[in-house]
Amino acid sequence: MREESNLRLTSSEISVVWSTYQNNSFSICILKYFLSNVDDSEIKSILQFALDISIENFNFSKKILHNDNQPMPIGFTDEDVSPHAPRLYSDSFYLYYIKNMSKVGLSIYGVALATSAHSDVRAFLSQAIQTSTELYNKTAETLLSKGLFVRPPYVTTSNHVDFVDEKSYLGGILNLTNKNRPLNVIEITHIEANVETNSLGKALMAGLAQVAKSKKVRNYCLKGKEIATKHVQVFTTMLTDDDLPSPMPWDLEVTDSTVPPFSDKLIMFHTSLIIASSISNYATASAASLRTDIATSYVRLTTEVAQFARSGVEIMIKNAWLEQPPQIPDHKGLAKG
Repeated sequence: MREESNLRLTSSEISVVWSTYQNNSFSICILKYFLSNVDDSEIKSILQFALDISIENFNFSKKILHNDNQPMPIGFTDEDVSPHAPRLYSDSFYLYYIKNMSKVGLSIYGVALATSAHSDVRAFLSQAIQTSTELYNKTAETLLSKGLFVRPPYVTTSNHVDFVDEKSYLGGILNLTNKNRPLNVIEITHIEANVETNSLGKALMAGLAQVAKSKKVRNYCLKGKEIATKHVQVFTTMLTDDDLPSPMPWDLEVTDSTVPPFSDKLIMFHTSLIIASSISNYATASAASLRTDIATSYVRLTTEVAQFARSGVEIMIKNAWLEQPPQIPDHKGLAKG
């Protein structure tokens, strides 16, 4: 029986390791720039911890790909970042950014672990989940200590257990009274989370639009800012219609710098990651929302984001910025000669 460490990687394992290489080479560039201009010592410590995690994850993925005789991706290098470019975002922005980054890491690594068999890959993913959890907790504690943590709304709930017994609970076309029931706590949770992530995305896109070199990339980032602004308004209305507050991050300051800290290639990759995260968030929220009008809104917003993503892919392809994931052979084409 062969040693587990000598077994080939499966398709899902190649996928997660290849993506880990790409994503962490990107994160290293981002975090190096953030660290070069952060002022707050607590926030600097968190950024350094996040950078250490990214370097560790990157080195692991590089080793595993090499051991499996996979071609090494290009990813992102020092050529894609200018660490000493002037500050573009506030220290508070960095905290919210790391909070969201750790949440995405927990989701990605958790799903990947459930599809992996190779012991080395499982060990890495388990460790990555642990460090992502630690990063989230450190960031949350700092946000709380600085009064910046965005809490979902406090609500009053019923004092008894009940079951849904009317189709009107679902709202939409099944609701003959044409009046939707109040939001439940699961729906509120997802709506509030999407307000927060879109608020962060709005500030991020505003900054990237200022520093992108290409006019097409600048316009693309401005379009992303416009979409994020619109989506914040949609989700905020869902809450305020039920007399609920819509808490959102504050002090997401963007400076007036126009000096590029990142390559346009990295900027477009960054937007693609945000889009993928949004689509995933909306799909999860739609599945968890029992009110038909809310679920329908998520589908509509997802369609808009997907169309925006397609435009971004076209820009990346045209500029040879989109690195192709590992591909299986075209057996039908080979058979034709």
